[in-house]
Amino acid sequence: MEFKSAASVMAVCEYCRTTLLKDAESVANAGKMSEVLEDYSPWQIGSSGRHAGRGFTLIGRIQLQYSAGFWNEWYLQFDDGSNGWLSDASGQYALTREEAIRDALPPFDELVPGHTLQVSSARYTISDVRTARCTAGQGELPFKVGQGWQARTADLRAKDRFLTLDYSDPAATRVYGGTAVELAGLAAQLLRDPEQITDSAGRFHGKIAALSCPSCGSPLQAVTGITVHSLCPSCHAQIDTSGSTAVVLAAGAAVEAVHFTLELGARASLDGRSYTVLGAMRRCEGDGSSTWSEYLLYAPGKDFVWLVETDAGWQRAQVLNRWPDWDGAATVAFEDRRFAQRVSYEAVVQFAAGSFNWRVVVGDRTRVIEFAQHETRLAAEITREEMTWSRSVPVPLDQVRAWFGEHVHADLAPPPSYRQTARKVLILLALLNVVPLIAAPATTLAYALLAALGIYLPAYYLDRLDADT
Repeated sequence: MEFKSAASVMAVCEYCRTTLLKDAESVANAGKMSEVLEDYSPWQIGSSGRHAGRGFTLIGRIQLQYSAGFWNEWYLQFDDGSNGWLSDASGQYALTREEAIRDALPPFDELVPGHTLQVSSARYTISDVRTARCTAGQGELPFKVGQGWQARTADLRAKDRFLTLDYSDPAATRVYGGTAVELAGLAAQLLRDPEQITDSAGRFHGKIAALSCPSCGSPLQAVTGITVHSLCPSCHAQIDTSGSTAVVLAAGAAVEAVHFTLELGARASLDGRSYTVLGAMRRCEGDGSSTWSEYLLYAPGKDFVWLVETDAGWQRAQVLNRWPDWDGAATVAFEDRRFAQRVSYEAVVQFAAGSFNWRVVVGDRTRVIEFAQHETRLAAEITREEMTWSRSVPVPLDQVRAWFGEHVHADLAPPPSYRQTARKVLILLALLNVVPLIAAPATTLAYALLAALGIYLPAYYLDRLDADT
């Protein structure tokens, strides 16, 4: 074996998975390293690219798994012999190098997604705080890792600026700074093509994940190596599909099928590529006042796409890698445009089926803050571990029909909630009786309000009953 980087202290043999540790005088055998799971990533050892006028080559990789999914960290060597990292998570990338920071950093346990932090005179927003474990390694690495090695990291963002605080070593916190990058802007070479990704995803040297539910045997619409969590549409069991076999995480109670307008496995032609509906989930506001459906679409080698179906119509959403400039105020700046805060609410998962690139559980709660500028919306979604930004634009139903053809079942669209129907009835009654109510005495108005409550309160409790069941 040849060590390409002088900074590397560990290498994993491509053929027998033996881990070699290098010091100044010798190389020692440190045992076997687990296989990496080939996933949707187009990158591979030997891929090269260019950023900020400097070329680089990928020479190593570790895979890290946390409670809701996993991601890759690629170790790279620049043409001048220095090293860095390419973070690769669900098609979002950041290229960083270790930096010397003199600022006093807060303890890991005090970091909260969505909060801001001043580092080297720059203000960052904390995007995620995670404790992950190393599940596999490949190629050369600058430090000793093994299966079960834990990483305690926090990612910070400021527009396209990216900062990682690594608390893995109790003796010293390491800081890696750089930028969020797009694949198209890296002049990448020797990438895996879509056919290679589709063919190898989910494989450990020939082993491929099961595509049927281990609980009831029903077929799963899972794309191995791409999705890490599936929910069986038949028995609603939670299934881990991030390994070489499908594993039941929790048995699901018998549930009635929730009808979606788009069926799992439906294919659509978007932007000249064939996308597949991998997952569908129904979410509602925390008080159950409104519901909507979200569909996860995937095409090999492309970013994930979300289609959101509400009573007001359809939207196409994309997770942003370059973040808006926001300091918690009622407006946010993005791409020379200013967006005003529209609504803030708690979104709750009511039902989910299919496969997702993170772990979805019924009852998951997410704080959502939406901003709007004309028809374009930006949404910040915040949980205990993570904060994300997405941008969405409206899509006409005719366009959805053109994408999916016969796979669109508009007659199965979710019916309006009881409260939505009650509100429409009350608005209609108010419009028909506005003049008599103005002329009527105060006692009549009080009786009218009581009657309105008599219509609305039953609708409220019926919606709560539906949400609980």
